[in-house]
Amino acid sequence: MENPAAPTGITRRRALTVTGGVLATAALTQTAAAFPAAAAAQDADAIVVGHGLAGLVATAELAAAGRRVLLLDQEPEASLGGQAFWSFGGLFFVDSDEQRLMGIKDSRDLAWQDWLGAAGFDRGVDDPAGQDYWAYKWAQAYVDFASGEKRSWLSGLGVQWFPIVGWAERGGGLADGHGNSVPRFHVTWGTGPAVVEPFEKKVRAAVAAGKVAFRFRHRVDGIVTTGGAVTGVRGAILEPSSAARGKPSSRTVVGDFELHAPVVVVTSGGIGANHDLVRQNWPARLGTPPKTMITGVPAHVDGRMLAITQAAGGRIVNPDRMWHYTEGLRNYAPIWPDHGIRILPGPSSMWFDATGKRFNAPDVPGYDTLHTLKSITGSGYDYSWFVTTQKIIAKEFALSGSEQNPDLTNKNILQLLSRIWQTPEPIEKFKNNGVDFVVASTLPELVAGMNKLTGNGLIDLADLKRQIEARDREIDNPYTKDVQVMGIRNALSYPGDSLSRTASIHRILDSSAGPLIAVRLNILTRKTLGGLQTDLSGRVLDQTGSPVPGLYAAGEVAGFGGGGVHGYRSLEGTFLGGCLFSGRQAGRAAAAATAT
Repeated sequence: MENPAAPTGITRRRALTVTGGVLATAALTQTAAAFPAAAAAQDADAIVVGHGLAGLVATAELAAAGRRVLLLDQEPEASLGGQAFWSFGGLFFVDSDEQRLMGIKDSRDLAWQDWLGAAGFDRGVDDPAGQDYWAYKWAQAYVDFASGEKRSWLSGLGVQWFPIVGWAERGGGLADGHGNSVPRFHVTWGTGPAVVEPFEKKVRAAVAAGKVAFRFRHRVDGIVTTGGAVTGVRGAILEPSSAARGKPSSRTVVGDFELHAPVVVVTSGGIGANHDLVRQNWPARLGTPPKTMITGVPAHVDGRMLAITQAAGGRIVNPDRMWHYTEGLRNYAPIWPDHGIRILPGPSSMWFDATGKRFNAPDVPGYDTLHTLKSITGSGYDYSWFVTTQKIIAKEFALSGSEQNPDLTNKNILQLLSRIWQTPEPIEKFKNNGVDFVVASTLPELVAGMNKLTGNGLIDLADLKRQIEARDREIDNPYTKDVQVMGIRNALSYPGDSLSRTASIHRILDSSAGPLIAVRLNILTRKTLGGLQTDLSGRVLDQTGSPVPGLYAAGEVAGFGGGGVHGYRSLEGTFLGGCLFSGRQAGRAAAAATAT
């Protein structure tokens, strides 16, 4: 069954399924023949748990080295590629061709300065037993990768990028603090599906060649150890499911299994759909855990494998570090439960808390996600407001997700160019159908709509008008004391923003820029920044800092490397990249470890 809400351009995946999938299906029906030498004690050279991006990369590396691999996942084949498929496809590069084309001067040293300012590593960086010891080393290796071979490696696989580089997470205001000093957010041409595609293609080819066997609907419930070493996995076989990509699948058990290999690589993702686990790990520094959140990942992103791997001896570090967005919209056409979509905002919308009080710097759109999250929870409410104009949303609003960007996902140049003269259709659909939008011709009508939407009457018209008019007076000169207006002018000085992401500066109450729009913003769960501690080979470490023999991890379950490569904060565009890099590291190391 096809997912009607999935990008229509997933014809690439259909093509892969037609050309490689037929052969893959034949290989699946002949598993015994695929691995003829496998004895009862060893079903493969390696088992990979989780068929998201990190799992596909690790599997591709293992197969390229000639290893026989079993790739397991509790979901059906429709969800191959995991959360990466749904992503906007943003990747963090340093001193790239695209940056140089836009006149951006970037360097490895500047990127490392920004990474350290964002990460704030403070948990035993110099102590081999410290939670940040390996995270710091992974961060160094990743910045080297992002400023070195990352782009050429992916380009060699056929991946391409939109030429205008985005400027995400602009930071808190100091050169050595959080944030990107320059634009580094490279949107993949084809978004998330195009990042997944080359690795899915490699794995399907390996299936057809008898090197890899899929095990869909295999839920791992335990990691098998023998004599202190990992020797396989065991779990439940779930009934076949025709659930479309992203839709919840059945959890009915129809059998059990135990599979054996000298190496197990865990690539099972994070905890974003498990709100109980999110609240359990919620740090006091981010305020009180929200009572109401929406979900940015499918229901199967449940964090189960963290505890399972811990039970096998793995060490979990930095579980309180997480990355949730503050600009979430309730999806009017949900695919998974409580499905939320994030607005990727430009710099111009005014941001207010639930009571109508304007946030201070750095709580302005696009600057410091987690600081703003703390400010929202500190307000005593679980939501906030953008007050903006049609002129602003037409140019500055983008929505996260491959399915919300059909022009980029389908590589449709004409549709992409239409953003120049019209508001993108997905934005208009949310404005017209989403429950979080209020549209009005006048400010009194807007405030009435905001109070009606929430039912609590918290927004005072006179006070909101006072704050908006104060901001509007600040745009009469090319200089200002209003930090957000400074940020708008800074953005307009960057050609990429002035071309595609920042509206010309104007008064919010200018009727020619209308109508006025208020957007209720919900807290949207997304990424796990901590996780299983790993060394630079992806080997999972135990409480003493020693590798658990035979156990590897990559991707979000490992904090994208080392149990927390991002530290406290992300520079954005680094989640997919963390899956790519850590999956490659773990796959290559596991292949070397199983060489005969």
